[in-house]
Amino acid sequence: MSAHEHCPYQDGRVVIDHAFKADSPARYARLRQLGPIHPAEFHLGLKGWVIVGHDLAREALTHPALLKDATPAAEALATAGYVLHQPSVGLGAQMMEADPPEHTRLRRLASAAFTPRRTAELAPRIERIAHDLIDAMPPSGELDLVEAFNAPLPATVIAELLGIPPRHHLDFRRWSGQALQVASPEHRPALAALHGLLADLVADKRRRPQDDLLSALVAVRDEEDGRLSEEELVGTAMMLVVAGHESTVNLLGNAVLALLRHPGQLRLLRERPELVPGAVEEFLRYDTSVERSTSRYASEDLELGGVPVPRGSMVVVALGSAGHDAPQPDGDDPAVLDVTRSNARHLAFGHGIHYCLGAPLARLETAIALRTLLSRVPELELAVPPDSLDWIGSGIIRGVLSLPVRYRVG
Repeated sequence: MSAHEHCPYQDGRVVIDHAFKADSPARYARLRQLGPIHPAEFHLGLKGWVIVGHDLAREALTHPALLKDATPAAEALATAGYVLHQPSVGLGAQMMEADPPEHTRLRRLASAAFTPRRTAELAPRIERIAHDLIDAMPPSGELDLVEAFNAPLPATVIAELLGIPPRHHLDFRRWSGQALQVASPEHRPALAALHGLLADLVADKRRRPQDDLLSALVAVRDEEDGRLSEEELVGTAMMLVVAGHESTVNLLGNAVLALLRHPGQLRLLRERPELVPGAVEEFLRYDTSVERSTSRYASEDLELGGVPVPRGSMVVVALGSAGHDAPQPDGDDPAVLDVTRSNARHLAFGHGIHYCLGAPLARLETAIALRTLLSRVPELELAVPPDSLDWIGSGIIRGVLSLPVRYRVG
């Protein structure tokens, strides 16, 4: 047992740094043994609270005094140089960073364009992209599956959905990956570059609308809610590009890695592809890509899990940890990966009014990608020891930066 497992605190806090994120399932398991909420230090030295227990996580995600309004914490955020919550320079001016009634208006308008029907219609195109990516691989050998398959599939889907021209696809993929790594030097330049690209695209869609989601967002209007402002349009597009794309890239990566580390489960899923939709829920529970929620701020002094939380405190929910604490059907062990698990319980897409709008698309992409990969690539194994993999070092996303594999296309 490591020193961290004996004592997960440093100077009275859980420090969620690169080392923690690389070992987060074990670290969170130790924290759950000690209690459902802990004082924490996040990226950029920001201090607050992390919730690791399932029941308290559900409570916090709908707590009326835990808001997206960062005003009570404005001084601490400014001192740390944190900008992700801000409009124009971060991911602000969209529903993930808004409270009612503004959140209600923004979500209703976005939902009018990003409909379940639009998502369902993408299935044939997603399948074609998956097959094209596998066709582009050499018949056998070694490659980085993130670069060859996991990243380009959802990147192409979201780019085509929004109407981002192909000439911008590589830049958009790179910038979206960097934008959520808040402790990296590329973080702010990537945000600025994405803002510029999407602002130009919004202006172009207004002049020359096409059959894409960005044009639909520009055109959407509601008698009660009006329409999205320019800043809100860019903010909503930023949310879809960064949060939607990166979460699916890494959900797919974490799922494949889990299967490669559990060959019996991999074999079972190959033999029974009808299990894939349920297995996606299990991967969301077992090792979800959105490891932590976006930040909430205490609008007043409150108590969570018996712990006093002062006004202005940053509170973050460890969504991945909650999946390992959630009671599972039939009392199944949540520490075990089981692709046959029925109705896996998790909070991977959140809970309450901020439940992920893109959840149906993430599920659809991941299911199609896994089914295609497993059917087309009958031989697939890690090309490096698992403990040598390099993980994303900061921010709310969990995933490997590369996934070297040996493979053979069938």
